[in-house]
Amino acid sequence: MRRAAKLLIIALVVLPGGTAAYYFRNDLNDLKLPFALPFMQAAEAEHAAPPPRPPVAVKVAAAKAEDVPIYLTGIGTIQAYNTVNLQSRVDGEIVQILFQEGQDVKQGDILAVIDPRPFQAQLDQQVAVRQKDQALLDGAQIDMERYDALIQKAAAISRQVVDQQHALVEQYKAQVRNDEAQIEYARTQLGFTNVRAPISGRLGIRQVDQGNYVRAVSPTTIVTITQLQPISVIFTLAAVAVGQTRLNLGQTEAPVVALTADNTTELDKGMITLVDNQVDQASGTIKLKATFPNKALKLWPGNFANGRITVDTRKNAITAPAIAVRHGPRGDFVWVAKADDTAAFRPVTVGQIFDGRALIDRGLAKGERVVTDGYYRLENGARVTIEGATPTAKAQPTTQPRPAELRVD
Repeated sequence: MRRAAKLLIIALVVLPGGTAAYYFRNDLNDLKLPFALPFMQAAEAEHAAPPPRPPVAVKVAAAKAEDVPIYLTGIGTIQAYNTVNLQSRVDGEIVQILFQEGQDVKQGDILAVIDPRPFQAQLDQQVAVRQKDQALLDGAQIDMERYDALIQKAAAISRQVVDQQHALVEQYKAQVRNDEAQIEYARTQLGFTNVRAPISGRLGIRQVDQGNYVRAVSPTTIVTITQLQPISVIFTLAAVAVGQTRLNLGQTEAPVVALTADNTTELDKGMITLVDNQVDQASGTIKLKATFPNKALKLWPGNFANGRITVDTRKNAITAPAIAVRHGPRGDFVWVAKADDTAAFRPVTVGQIFDGRALIDRGLAKGERVVTDGYYRLENGARVTIEGATPTAKAQPTTQPRPAELRVD
């Protein structure tokens, strides 16, 4: 019982003292009371400030001022510069096929021959008719010259007979001219028996074999010729975007690059030659026609290609690495490493991104350092350390020795 009573008395004395030391620890610290020190140390340890966060290691790049080309991009459909369905212009049997499928041909090459014998006979017939009419004309002219000589000598010949002879000569002249036209027509028809390539290009699949009878009134395609060099690409772009550029309706010139579907491989370089004169009301788009030399034959009719059209050049524009631009719920932003090596959140307006560089319309100035790596742990005002930068010596604060603590024996 005595021992329990002593413990109770000690508890009644120590607990109020500890509580008072907790609430009045600053006063007790000034007083340096030995019995208060153990409670002070416990309270200070509990409420001590957390240690400062270490700086975040980041990589940075400086914003640059440079001339930046402005692009429009879109998907285009490749089509042959010219396409011709080779057909017969006369009726007859195909007696010769003079081409191979997939062959490159030049304008004027003979590709097929239609039986020429009927057309040669018509030509010969017209030549014979012309010879007959020419003989009649020659005889009429001789008689006319005689009548003219007689009437000048006041011979017994009427003026009416002379005039009729003059009219007959003119009639024969007209008939000869008609015969010459018929001969030319027959010669042209005979020429059509040699089916020639109207353009230079590459042949497709043969659709009519030798020995078949073809007609001009119901034309049948013998083979299709496509001109691949040069070649055309029709791009479809938003009319609003095109209207904000210097491009005008009708003929124009603007450099364009044809790319593969992943926008990584360049197929060819060409020029925009035409902006269509009307907008598709259903989609709000407009068509642009480009011409490419296609020397390497990488563009094929019917295929698709991405186009990058240069419409302008921005002088002294601010650019930054595209990897530095982040996307948030309120728009694009970057982290800027300030001169005091702290991070700052900076909203930006991005014009376009090309070749790993972002065109910054608003939000950055030349020379400002943007964080390109290590931004995941950043917050506004956080201290940063630049990887690869030469560290600067900083003055270390001197640590004042704490006064000796009294021990309670």
